[in-house]
Formats: sequence, C-alpha cells, structure tokens
Amino acid sequence: MPAALNSQPASPELTPVNGFTNGNGHTNGNGYTNSNGYTNGNGIAPGQDKEKQLNILYIMADQLAAPVMKIYNPDSIVQTPNIDALAAKSVQFDSAYCPSPLCGPSRMSMITGQLPMKIGAYDNAAQILSDIPTYAHYLRRDGYQTVLAGKMHFVMDQKHGYEKRLTTDIYPGDFGWAANWDADIERPEQRLEWYHNASSIEQAGVCVRSNQLDYDEEVMYKSTQFLHDYARSGESRRPFCLTVSLTHPHDPYTIEEEYWDKYQEVEIDLPKVSRIPNEEQDPHSKRLLKVCDLWDKNFTDDQIKRARRAYYGAVSYVDDCVGKLLKVLEKCRLADDTIIVFSGDHGDMLGERGLWYKMSYFESSVRVPLLISYPKKYTPHRVTQNVSTLDILPTMVDLIGKKLVPGLPMDGKSLLPFLEGRDAEGHDTVIAEYTGEGTVSPIMMIKRGNWKFTICPADGVQLFDLGRDPLELEDLAKVLAGPKSEMLDPEYRETAEIILRGFEAEARMRWDFESITEQVLLSQRKRRFVWSAFTAKNSESEKWDFNPIEDGREKYIRSHMPLDDLERMARFPPVDVNGNELPKGAPIKVHQAGSHEE
Repeated sequence: MPAALNSQPASPELTPVNGFTNGNGHTNGNGYTNSNGYTNGNGIAPGQDKEKQLNILYIMADQLAAPVMKIYNPDSIVQTPNIDALAAKSVQFDSAYCPSPLCGPSRMSMITGQLPMKIGAYDNAAQILSDIPTYAHYLRRDGYQTVLAGKMHFVMDQKHGYEKRLTTDIYPGDFGWAANWDADIERPEQRLEWYHNASSIEQAGVCVRSNQLDYDEEVMYKSTQFLHDYARSGESRRPFCLTVSLTHPHDPYTIEEEYWDKYQEVEIDLPKVSRIPNEEQDPHSKRLLKVCDLWDKNFTDDQIKRARRAYYGAVSYVDDCVGKLLKVLEKCRLADDTIIVFSGDHGDMLGERGLWYKMSYFESSVRVPLLISYPKKYTPHRVTQNVSTLDILPTMVDLIGKKLVPGLPMDGKSLLPFLEGRDAEGHDTVIAEYTGEGTVSPIMMIKRGNWKFTICPADGVQLFDLGRDPLELEDLAKVLAGPKSEMLDPEYRETAEIILRGFEAEARMRWDFESITEQVLLSQRKRRFVWSAFTAKNSESEKWDFNPIEDGREKYIRSHMPLDDLERMARFPPVDVNGNELPKGAPIKVHQAGSHEE
C-alpha cells in the first residue's frame, strides 16, 4: 500500500445505514450515521472561573471568500487592516468550510451544529423546527444574554433561542424563495425571477446608497448601542453573546465611493482560472451558468475588474465594521473579558472558472474565514486541519465551560483542542450538503486532508487533490476513468484510486440519495402550495418577517425610571464629583450630570 495512505485513511469506519425512521427518510436523523467525520461526544474543557464568565462577540460576514483575503493569501490586494490585526491575535483556521454553499442552509447548520439534511435546511426558504437546539439556546440556558443584530435568514421562527433581535432581517422570512426541482428537472436552464443574474456584474460600480448599506448601517448602530448600554448596565449584568451578522460583501457588486476609491491606484486582478468553455464545464457548473443567466455572457476584463473592485471595496467596508466593533469593546472596557469569533456563511466565485456567487464546492465558494481570539488564554497560531462552521456550537459550549446535552444530535465537533494547541488531537474532516438552486439532485462533499470529493446522482463524482492541484483543475475521478490515467505516477494513481473508492463507499453508507431527494421534493411542494395560498388573489397577505418594536417610552430620560438606572446611563465611564473616572466596578455615589433634571 502506498505510504501516502498511512497517515490519511481514505474512509473511516462507518455504521451501515439500515433503512429510515421517523418518516423523514433519514437514519439516525437524516440518512446519516454517527460516524460522519464528527462525534457526538465532544471533549469538554474544565470549567472556567464561574465568577467571571467571558463575553462572546461573534461577527459574521456574508459571502466572504477566504481565498481573496490577505490573512489566507499573501498576494491579495484586498485591504483589511483590522481583520489582519485580529488574525495576529487569533487562532486562525486555514481550512475552514461551510456546511452548505448557500446562505440559509449554511446558517441553519451553523447555529444548530447539525448538517442541513438532518434539520431540513434544504434552501433559502426552508424553515427549521423551533425544537432544534442552537448555540443561542445553550448559552441562554447557562445565563448568557443571547443577542442577534443582522442577517440570519430565519423562516417562520425568527429567534431560535436568541433572547433579543436588534434588527429585522434583510431577506424574506417566508416560503417565497423555495427552490423548485419539479420545474428544474424539465427546464434546468430556467432562472428564477428573484435569483442572481448577470446584472450584478454588468452594473458593478459606485453607489451613493444601497439596500445593503442601509441594512449594515442599522446593524452597526444597534450593535454598538447594545455594547454601550451593556457597559452602563451595572456589575450584576449577565455575560453576553452578541452575534453581529453583516450582509456585505454579498452582491450586488456596488459600494460607496469611499471604499471604491481605496482601490483607485491598485491593479485589480483577474481570476486565476479564466472562464472554462461552456462545453467543458462540469454538469453542475453548466446548470449554475444557466440558472444565473450567465451562460451566454462573455464579460470583458473591465467588467470583471469592476465587479471584483466593488467586492473588494465591500470587504474593506466589512473590515471597517470589524474595527469599529473592536474599538467600542475597548472603549467600553469590555475587550479583556470578551472572546472574538469571526467567520462567514460561504464565499463567492468572483469569476473563477467563469462562475459567480456561490452554490458550488470549489474553494472560492465553500471556504470561509474563521478566527477565534482570546490571546490571554489561547495562544495565537494557525491551524491547517479541515474544520467547519458546524463546529462553532460545541466550541462555544466549551468556551463557557459547559457540556452538550447527552442524547441530542450533534454533527459539529469542538475546536477546543486546536485553541489549546493540541492540534494533533483535533479532527480533519468536513462534510457539506447542497439541495438549493442550480441542482436537481443532492450534491454532497467530503473534505479530508488535501482530498476533496463531491458526489451527485445526476452528475457523478469528482475528486481533487488540493495539495497537488490547489486551483482544482484536475478532476482525478475523470482522469482515472480515461486514458490520461496512464500519465499519472503509478504509486500516486494507486493512491488516488483507493481514495476514490473509499469516498464512494463512504458516500453510499452516509447518504440515501433517493430518499433524501424525495424528502426535498416533498418539502418544496408543500412550501410552494402554502405560499400560493398566502399570495392568492384577494387574499389578505401575511408577513412573517421579524419586526423589532422599539418602545420610546423606555428610552433616554423618563419620569418613571429609577434614578440609579438614570445615573448609570447618563455617561460612561462614570466619574466622581470632580469629573475623574471611577475605578471599574466602583459604585456611583455622586450625581452624574445629564441623568435627570438638567
């Protein structure tokens, strides 16, 4: 057996799939076994000092491709000084992946620690049940204020364990964006009217304002206001877990002049892999080109550069937001007691291979940034093993010194071994699943070590060795099946064949594609029918979107408010009679100017 296999087995021991239970077409909760590259029994860290629980600030970006960021790509021209500085103080994960390359399913899996098929997170209009535990439930149960500002793509239930939502979502919370495989099977090239199209590239450039900017400015205002209010709320306050979820740098590719001009004197790079001829694209990429109205488009270099420039500007905008949040933490004297987590939901192809947006398993689409920073306890270093945003839930539970509830499903695995420098004890496998737009059958991915395997009943399989082929130009499954296999080194060819057979066997045991397909179709049909009733002519419309109601009677200075509360909110930090700052935690003994009668 080739030596390459000794340190990297092709397939772990699996438990056979023996039928389906619960009427949902899944074994052990969705066509999975417990041996899926993740474990239910995570190693738990010794409890932290219970007298001082740390806060958690979790910052998310939307559609932020890890390969374009300077912290992952030294040749990157993208300007992100705040994220770069944060990475220098973080445990940085160099091979972090999302569990599905689409907003809604990726986020639902992230908050629950469970793979999309297990929780019914099929597309951007799929709801997950309210009884599925999330990291917000876990932390809230153990005394944390769990607060969400920004996007999370919830459908129906708009909280899922968050105690407070500070903003509404940017996208609909209803069934209007359900995928339709019934139509796609007949007309896979048909573009949904509300979906991505070529206009984002063709119209890329500067804006004065956009929906995206409106939204993120509100998210930032509400987030920083929460931190300011928290700092003034007294020493008896509970620790917080604040999730700040920005919608940038998600397309459309437009950004205000300040950020566009950051790249005025910069030579914008073109994709590393130029457009592959349509007829040479893999089956899924062909469908994506059609469903996004890109099939017949031949963008000029200038159009591509303008789109990438606007995207880079949007990434710099996100970087500024990160810097503002961290600065507020410092000014509010909260930085020393707060763990920072930074990540995203998926990436963006940005013209690589002629593809744009997400929805595929190529690196620019499926790889995400992931940083965890608390240098007082976790020594900054880089981690090369494959990890997933599925791992965030069990990691957060470990970070607060608690344990997962035995018997509840969990696919994610704690990152604590990596945080503590015990990298050899960590895992190195990620699983991803996709059943959204642009496909007519489930597409699944297994990434282990440098090997990336994808499988779809409608398309076949792909195998890439990213150690040898980082641009994913050589599909070894296709090479091994044809005459070019003879051109491979014999030992490497044998290794690749064993790896491929192992992944294929693992996929057959992990997923029942026929049953999963039936469940996806049934879910789509039910949601489309219900939505047709809600949108029927002359029917009274229903709005499921979250509505943050703000009570002006409970803001600023009101007669019914306790004076102690008014004193605390009057200014931060509080001062003595001569205006000198009080020591942290010291009681306020003198009137704070501006608290009531002035």
